[in-house]
Amino acid sequence: MITKHTLAPLGLLALATLLAGCETQPTVRSITEPGTNLSSYHTYSFVAQPGTNRGGNVTPLTTFFQTAIAREMSARGYQHVDSGGDLMVNFNARVAEKTDIQSTPGPMYGYGYYGYRGGAYMGPEVQTVRYKVGTANIDIVDAKRKVVVWEGVIERELTDDVMKNPQVAVDNAVAKMFAQFPGRAAAS
Repeated sequence: MITKHTLAPLGLLALATLLAGCETQPTVRSITEPGTNLSSYHTYSFVAQPGTNRGGNVTPLTTFFQTAIAREMSARGYQHVDSGGDLMVNFNARVAEKTDIQSTPGPMYGYGYYGYRGGAYMGPEVQTVRYKVGTANIDIVDAKRKVVVWEGVIERELTDDVMKNPQVAVDNAVAKMFAQFPGRAAAS
């Protein structure tokens, strides 16, 4: 039997479950060209005009990505050269606005058919939610063959904190993508 004493804890449990479901975790995926031996490469260079540049100009976002990618490549034994690397690195980021329609049970008040049977009823409460989703990708290309040998992609909802601290967000995103990077440079 449900009483007002059991209803309150159930309501708190439902609210906690709903709020936990609102936490957005990034979706990370990567793909490696079949048969690629990433340890056969030693050096890398960034492409001249990465996807985050605007109108041929280097943006702060470009600098954030280059710094984070250089850290990850160095940790795996790859050496950065200004041009002519075994691997070419390109990256891009974009933001899309999304809309979500959410329906939750809520009270409705009505008069029923023909004005009788009035009272409170349960019915849906509809809410429109707008939010931004950011997607970033890193392409690592075999410079001689002009073939993408590895691609990492991350997608997540962009919170106000992410938008206010883009360098930290880029560092975290690049680290999460490179956690799926399968290679290390061969020892020289």
